[in-house]
Amino acid sequence: MDKPSFSLTKAQLSEALEELRTLRDVLRWGFTQFQRAALFYGHGTDNAWDEIIYLVLAVLKLGTMLNPEWLDAHLTTEERTQLLHKISQRINERMPTAYLVHESWFAGLPFYVDSRVLIPRSPMAELIEQQFSPWVDPEKVESILDLGTGSACIAIACAYAFPDAKIDAVDYSEEALVVASMNVERHHLDEQVNLIQSDGFDNLKGRRYDIIISNPPYVDADDFAQLPPEYRHEPAMALAAGTDGLDIVVRLLAQAKQHLQKGGVLIVEVGNSKAALIQRFPHLPFVWLEFERGDAEVFLLTQEQLADDKEI
Repeated sequence: MDKPSFSLTKAQLSEALEELRTLRDVLRWGFTQFQRAALFYGHGTDNAWDEIIYLVLAVLKLGTMLNPEWLDAHLTTEERTQLLHKISQRINERMPTAYLVHESWFAGLPFYVDSRVLIPRSPMAELIEQQFSPWVDPEKVESILDLGTGSACIAIACAYAFPDAKIDAVDYSEEALVVASMNVERHHLDEQVNLIQSDGFDNLKGRRYDIIISNPPYVDADDFAQLPPEYRHEPAMALAAGTDGLDIVVRLLAQAKQHLQKGGVLIVEVGNSKAALIQRFPHLPFVWLEFERGDAEVFLLTQEQLADDKEI
């Protein structure tokens, strides 16, 4: 990983520890350092001010909203030391804030995260909150598969949206499943969300679902080589997907029809690999879903559309 062009020295941190006193002081100073460091934002915020608020509130366990009445509250030496350490890690190591505070939010729900899993950020949360309307009849959904579950954020959000459905959450990485299990336990969903270690559909023989949803690796080789340093802290196997970004998606298309119930749907996020996907499968009637919050390239196909296609 390239050394950052701007970093905080021990002398600067020592001086800040002596001079900063209040929450306002730390927020103002941290914001300035983030601006000077030209950090990349994309793991829950999109600017320096929201990022420093996210970090400070999480470290101090103050919730997610900044109460102006707290701004002039004096911080203890221990609190200031901890905050400055996290700020220096964010700048000097380009570590995403979600990993520094071990928490990220998805569909309005909190999740534990560390470098064993991707940081939740998919706009598919919006689809889940809407119960995939108008493509799905919520009353008929009995089973859901989250393929490549990572932190289990999608599976858990689906459990809240479809409380009567059984959900299988699958990942190839045993380390990711350790994190997923922590989140399933945190949300008290052990009886609804079933974690399975599997390479794709390999360990799902005979299982069929009303919905298969996946946010798989889809970053192509060129994009992966140009990722900002912040993304280099995430597991590469959860991002990179070959030269054109389609290694995993092609397998999904080939095998999903064997695991969908009649009337079931496949929903997959493919990001910048959309163009390569359309070029590779020009005959498939992809439905590209629209979002009110954020942008994403997510397609939907029905079981019937997949079953009728003889070329995949």
